[in-house]
Amino acid sequence: MRYISTRGAAPILGFEETLLTGLARDGGLYVPESWPTFTSEEVRALAGLPYSELAARVMLPFLGGAIDPDEFRRLVDDAYKGFNHAAVTPLVQLDHDLWLMELFHGPTLAFKDVALQLLGRLFDLLLARRDQRVTVVGATSGDTGSAAIEACRDRSHLDIFMLHPLDRTSAIQRRQMTTVMADNVYNIAVQGTFDDCQDMVKAMFGDAGFRDRLRLSAVNSINWARIMAQIVYYVGAAVALGAPDRAVAFTVPTGNFGNIYAAYGARAMGIPIDRLVVGSNSNDILTRFFRSGVMATAPVTPTLSPSMDIQISSNFERLLFDLHQRDSGALADGMRRFRASGSYSVAPNQLETAGALFAAYRADDDQTRAIIADVWRQSGQLVDPHTAVGLHAARAARSEHAVAETVPMVALACAHPAKFPEAVAAATGVHPALPDRLADLLARPERLTVLPNSLDAVQAYILRHARLGEAKPRGSV
Repeated sequence: MRYISTRGAAPILGFEETLLTGLARDGGLYVPESWPTFTSEEVRALAGLPYSELAARVMLPFLGGAIDPDEFRRLVDDAYKGFNHAAVTPLVQLDHDLWLMELFHGPTLAFKDVALQLLGRLFDLLLARRDQRVTVVGATSGDTGSAAIEACRDRSHLDIFMLHPLDRTSAIQRRQMTTVMADNVYNIAVQGTFDDCQDMVKAMFGDAGFRDRLRLSAVNSINWARIMAQIVYYVGAAVALGAPDRAVAFTVPTGNFGNIYAAYGARAMGIPIDRLVVGSNSNDILTRFFRSGVMATAPVTPTLSPSMDIQISSNFERLLFDLHQRDSGALADGMRRFRASGSYSVAPNQLETAGALFAAYRADDDQTRAIIADVWRQSGQLVDPHTAVGLHAARAARSEHAVAETVPMVALACAHPAKFPEAVAAATGVHPALPDRLADLLARPERLTVLPNSLDAVQAYILRHARLGEAKPRGSV
């Protein structure tokens, strides 16, 4: 198994180097040179497997022999032992043709745990094997940060620096990051937007001297291993609902396009996915693209679903690569124009290709509240605002016949409702409680550093504190 950059000017890597590298050196994202595929018989054989065994079978082809299969199975099994549901990502039926896939049973109550609990263990294994360390740098709009920190805390071979936009996450999301007191964890609150944070991370990876000195690596969804691990739950849901003999559709609330790209990957592997529905909040760059073929940035609008308050969707480049027939030169030219002008368009035939698989709908805050309230009235199920955006899109896709009535729809429940208690309570009158293990979260002390919206200031801070940067006493802040 070999991995290539979407921009074509970075080295071709195996799985181990792809994991540790994160963002390609040419600014592109790594994707498989070719997708491993399952036959119909192999898909049927996945039915009824425990989640950890299903995960191992789905992911092993991506490893290319980098990890012994039995060792990998032990790693996967350990990653999911701490989840609060035996099924890890259970399906809950809301209607005769609509299911919720609950992805929030991990330690930080968000879907990012499904991939990151494995990713942290993969880093530990491979860095110990090499007797090396890395500096993990990431940006978060809310959930990635806490899941990444939980996965990386106290690991001896890495330091993690997580950037989040000051005052633009929920209090629960922030505290899940800032109350972790591990010596290798650093939280940076940037006086800007998530897109500002994400741009800084990309700039740091683009600075060859800085990148090499600190051995930068990434755990957000630009890292291929994140996508690989997320493919699993789409395969599992499709098999549970009748694959390969029955097609299924998925609706995914998304800002950065990583989660829904994993569904695209499952389809490329042979899973019969009829339709992928994008749910956007008011920051609807993806919905506008799938309607017009034009990707154009706009100011970020704070919403009830802050993890989707994004105007530059990093993982969308992976889809654009395929829309360009994997012509990395054409894609690289287009991405340069997008960075310069804030706008990027595809040809009509490319938009038609995308539209054959993807549909997209937006929900503003009023519509989000209405869905939360309606789902509670009809089913007694509390859903968070991000999940509500997805459910709005699922209903819209049905009403506009973008998804056939005979095709079961799975909407992704990406976060526990207790992560957004104010929004849920305002819509339903019910205040969702945190699980017992997080009940005292709001009383725990916090540790974070507020920095200006300045790449120089953030890089200087990281150099002062990373063990691969300037020498400093351990434990200092």
